[in-house]
Amino acid sequence: MFLIVRPIRLALKALIAESTPRQLALGFAFGVLIGLVPKGNLLALVLGVVLAASRANLGVAAGTILAFSFLSPYFDGVSDAVGGWLLSRPALQHMWTELYNMPLMPWTSFYNSIVLGSFVIGLVLLYPAYRLSIPMFEKYSARLTVWAKKFWLTRVLLGVEWADRLGTTRSV
Repeated sequence: MFLIVRPIRLALKALIAESTPRQLALGFAFGVLIGLVPKGNLLALVLGVVLAASRANLGVAAGTILAFSFLSPYFDGVSDAVGGWLLSRPALQHMWTELYNMPLMPWTSFYNSIVLGSFVIGLVLLYPAYRLSIPMFEKYSARLTVWAKKFWLTRVLLGVEWADRLGTTRSV
C-alpha cells in the first residue's frame, strides 16, 4: 500500500507546494527540453542532473517530461531534418569529428540526427516555454493550491491531518 501512496504523495506535494510561478515555469521549460530529447544517452542524463540541481519545480517538470516524451515521436521528422542539416554542414564537420573523438562524447549520441535535432529544438523552445508559462502559473497556481487543499485526501496525503492530530495531542 505504501509503495502506491508515497509516489502520489510526493507528486502532489511537488505540484501544490509553496513554489513561485518562476520555479513552476522553469520546471515546465526544462520538462519540454528533456521530454523532447530521446532517452537512453548521456545527454538526457546530464539534462536530468541539471534539472535536479536547479530550483525548478520537479513535479511540474516530471509531468511535462512525461507529456512531451509521448509527443516527441511526432517531432522526429523535424528533429531529423534539423539534426541532419547541422551534421551535414561542411563548416561544422571538423567540430563534430573532434566532439566524437573526445572521451564520453559518443555516449551523448550527438552523431544521431534525431538526438541533435531534438536537443536544438528543445533549446530553442526553452526560453519561450519559460516566458509564456509564467503568466499561466501566476494565474492558476494559487487557485489550484486552494482548491486541492480543500479535499480530505489531499490533506491526508500531505500529512496535514497527522500534523494537526500530533499538535493537538501534545498540547493537551
